Amino acid sequence: MLLLSQRKLQDHVSRCSNYEFEDAIARLNDIDWILPEHSYDFSLKIYGLIKRYLRSSRLADTLKPDPNPIRLSKNYPLFFAYFQHPLDILTLNSIKGWRKQCKKAICYLEEIWLKDIPVFQPFLKLLHDFDCIFLGVRDSLAEVERITKRPCTYLPAGIDAVKFCPYPNPPSRCIDVLNMGRRSPMTHNILLQAFEQEKIFYFYDTAKSFSVYNPQEHRTLLSQTIARSRYFIVNRAKVNEPSHIGEQSEFGPRFFEGAAAGAVMLGDYPENETFKHYFDWSDAVIRMPFHTEDILDAIARLDTQPERLAKIRRENIINSLLKHDWVYRWETILNAAELDETPKMEQRKAQLQQLAEFVANDLNSCA
Repeated sequence: MLLLSQRKLQDHVSRCSNYEFEDAIARLNDIDWILPEHSYDFSLKIYGLIKRYLRSSRLADTLKPDPNPIRLSKNYPLFFAYFQHPLDILTLNSIKGWRKQCKKAICYLEEIWLKDIPVFQPFLKLLHDFDCIFLGVRDSLAEVERITKRPCTYLPAGIDAVKFCPYPNPPSRCIDVLNMGRRSPMTHNILLQAFEQEKIFYFYDTAKSFSVYNPQEHRTLLSQTIARSRYFIVNRAKVNEPSHIGEQSEFGPRFFEGAAAGAVMLGDYPENETFKHYFDWSDAVIRMPFHTEDILDAIARLDTQPERLAKIRRENIINSLLKHDWVYRWETILNAAELDETPKMEQRKAQLQQLAEFVANDLNSCA
């Protein structure tokens, strides 16, 4: 199989989950990588200038320089490409004649908001050679399918459920509240004040939009941090940008990370059937408004219910192991390509089942 990755071009922290999925695919299958190395910034600039003056997206796409020309030396049963952002699609043009040498072709586009589709329509049209497209945003399916004229299917994020699982040797949950990424200033300030008064141990980001040295090491740190956290704040995607997302209500990797590590998740989640389908167990997330002054009281009330908390942690871990590991997402993609799962995939599922049974049978689990 052939896999196109952006990992040598993009090192933003938000990409680490993408690369974890790609690493999982590589462990489960025999993979040849395509790894463009040189930036497409200049190419994009030239594309924009040509399009502006000649008013032709097709001509601009033909005339722009290619920093990473690639030619395939053999045929493949499947070509898979992961695009986090529509601009990533530009890397596709560097692979000369790829469609003729790949029997099946599937891509995953993690994020494309309805409001942005008119801007990125020329890039979306480049996906017309794929057999099918998976999207990480539910409400954009119809528009992307209309533009690409290819079948589009929703597929949410996943998780390395073994890496994030606290078992078989769960650490002490010494962090009271973990709050990462987008956050409410109101909620953060209340938690920060309690932290400064030494009432709680509050773990939060002190940097915004940063790069990582090593994605695998970052995922290890993240998994171990959540496994040591009692409460984990999670919210809908771009919850702090209502003017951008409009009526869209999507959810991203945070929910899968928190559940897999057995944290009690607090936050604002989508009120739709899609979210309920993937988090269909009781108390998967305890609803809490994005902006709330009640955070400390809500935690205090939950702390009086230790049996409920233990059940939440246990159910989050078990359901993650049985439903949300990357092997299940990859299985969905292989089914769409009409390809069989590999022996390594069967072994992975067996490992997940055994670990889930261990957690379920542990009398002290998640206490």
